[in-house]
Amino acid sequence: MLDWSEIVLRLGAATLAGGLIGLNRDLHDKPIGLRTLGLVGLATAMVVVLPESFGNAEKAPDAISRIIQGILTGIGFLGAGVIVHRENRSRVQGLTSAACTWLTACVGIICGTGHWRIAAVALAITFTVLILGGKTERWLHRALGGKGDPAEDSAKPVLPADTPRS
Repeated sequence: MLDWSEIVLRLGAATLAGGLIGLNRDLHDKPIGLRTLGLVGLATAMVVVLPESFGNAEKAPDAISRIIQGILTGIGFLGAGVIVHRENRSRVQGLTSAACTWLTACVGIICGTGHWRIAAVALAITFTVLILGGKTERWLHRALGGKGDPAEDSAKPVLPADTPRS
């Protein structure tokens, strides 16, 4: 059975981690942000902590396993809500935010189980990818001769199909 301080630590860490991932999404004007991902982290940690708080140690691992399976299946629906395919565009938008939703659920699970080293390493890698990933992707795209710059493609205005292009 978990004591109050351990429950607060696990739930608080999951909420903070999710909120920080969401803040990154907010700062990049993405459709999902601090509040949403903070709540995803909190909710996933909360349902993972629940079986341990009942005090039945023998059944807790099986219950947690089933809960994790349900979370990882169900969270895809929330992530899918931020993926948008624009008419007149060949690119799909929101995939990174959807991945962040799924990742936040996983971080919430890890915090809920109290695996702090895994959580710390995962968050360090997450922020490295989120902060440096776009710049690295654009540099590699240019260096390896990709067709156009992904950042420029997303900044171009969408023109109706009958508008002449210059």
